[in-house]
Amino acid sequence: MIDQLLKNNKTWSLAIQEEDPDFFNRLATQQAPHYLWIGCSDSRVPANQIVGLLPGDIFVHRNIANLVIHTDLNCLSVIQYAVDILKIQHIMVVGHYGCGGIKAALNGDRVGLTDNWLRHVQDIKQKYATHFEKIETEHKKWDLLCKLNVIEQTINVCQTTIVQEAWAKNQMLTVYGLIYSLKNGILTNLGITIKHMEEVTTVYEQAIKTMLIKRDVL
Repeated sequence: MIDQLLKNNKTWSLAIQEEDPDFFNRLATQQAPHYLWIGCSDSRVPANQIVGLLPGDIFVHRNIANLVIHTDLNCLSVIQYAVDILKIQHIMVVGHYGCGGIKAALNGDRVGLTDNWLRHVQDIKQKYATHFEKIETEHKKWDLLCKLNVIEQTINVCQTTIVQEAWAKNQMLTVYGLIYSLKNGILTNLGITIKHMEEVTTVYEQAIKTMLIKRDVL
């Protein structure tokens, strides 16, 4: 019930003020995060809590299956505001194992309007179709598609005009691809960390190669 949530909110607010009486005053005067988190809408993946940061430390955009699509003005507007206005220094594309959107795309399940959105994930599956054919279990295929999706979306971030222009101006900006495990709460770097436009192709190719070798499907 919403009344319980409001009660929880008051308890949380009092606890924060008891620990740091000036916390909300500081929070209200400015927003100066160093990180942009682009993650999945899944309720089990709360950005701030996972990395142990407080409100105000991370600028967050979330959608089904943590996609970065070049025609999605919502996502692009968040990236632009974060990079150009907030001057964030780190963009994290964060996927997670056990993603329902990824599973639906993997199996071709029909879930409604979201099918159109998940077509982008199905394109990734098709891109690596020969590798998926070599994997025996559905769960391993699911895990692999979750990781490949993160790598592809990380590259999509790097290919936006927003990030490219920031790099052209020598703005300090690093893009990372990470994946979160629901089973143990651990974030893992997928080996795709990019600081300059010149690194995009080589880092991408190496990350994909390493990923497929680890899955014994190269």
